[in-house]
Amino acid sequence: MNYQEIAKKVLALGADRAGVVYVSEIEFEPSFRTLCEQNSCGMYGKSWMCPPYVGEYQDLIQKAREYEAAIVYQTIGRLEDSYDFEGMMQAGEKMNRLTQTIRLELNTLSGYETLFLGAGGCRVCTICAKAEEKPCRYPDQALASLEAYCINVSKLAPLAGMKYINGQDTVTYFGTVLLKRSVGACLK
Repeated sequence: MNYQEIAKKVLALGADRAGVVYVSEIEFEPSFRTLCEQNSCGMYGKSWMCPPYVGEYQDLIQKAREYEAAIVYQTIGRLEDSYDFEGMMQAGEKMNRLTQTIRLELNTLSGYETLFLGAGGCRVCTICAKAEEKPCRYPDQALASLEAYCINVSKLAPLAGMKYINGQDTVTYFGTVLLKRSVGACLK
């Protein structure tokens, strides 16, 4: 299965759009870590998959650069108006379910190693085990965000042929699967 076929599979699983970007084209922006440190989203230090616990940004960028391609996908939620917080949360939950479905389907993808990055941090558990100073309950399902890896989604979207903002009264979420061929894998 090639990258375009994998993107089509992601669409079939429920993404509104999906595209392929080569990792060499992605601009990593360490300044995103500053936003995390300012606790812009309220999750700094509260989740194993968010800074500072997810890892040093230099290490995460290096890890991401080891992959060849990214399947970038998005969901677009319709809102009643720009104040529809409930609609935003429902759209976010839809994206989280989709990301877990994509992970289940693509984890068994023969011939590739994968790294899954989600929208806005890990949401596998209602309350992260970090709150109790316990190890991650589901390390095989936990997701770091694109931003934790210093990926600017507003620049990534056009590389994948997508819009970052999809019109008035919408909310758009992005996820990514980074892929590299496994050592010794043969591609058809």
